[in-house]
Amino acid sequence: MKIFFRKSYIYYGMLIFLVYLMLNVIVSGFYNTLPLILVYAKTVNWLKLGFSLLLTLIIGFLVSINGVLIYVKYKERKRCRGIGTAGVGTAGGLIAGVCPLCVAGLFPLILGLLGISFSLGSLPFQGIEVQILVILILFISYKQVSKD
Repeated sequence: MKIFFRKSYIYYGMLIFLVYLMLNVIVSGFYNTLPLILVYAKTVNWLKLGFSLLLTLIIGFLVSINGVLIYVKYKERKRCRGIGTAGVGTAGGLIAGVCPLCVAGLFPLILGLLGISFSLGSLPFQGIEVQILVILILFISYKQVSKD
């Protein structure tokens, strides 16, 4: 973790974080949902939305940490374990989208192309469980990558 907060790597981390969040907003279509949230503000469950946005920020932070650590390990020519896990976690974060309840996300769009109707909002916790699973996967990846 000390490596991430060095002056040169913190900029890479911020860049990865911002690119990941922008990509997540674009892929999930959250930019279309944001005006609707403002229009229907009285019917929005702000607790779930806020928790989902917090989880999205945590996922972005973990993606940026894993990205920087993988870059550092590659630069040092060390064998790096956990790259696959980091990739699965990053893709999982894009699948869940910014707010799994109010936007489509990547996974439902892919299933829609196959003719299968699915929404993360139909899950018991409206897709928040997918975001928590992604955070666990990214944390496991962080542990694997940070080992020497």
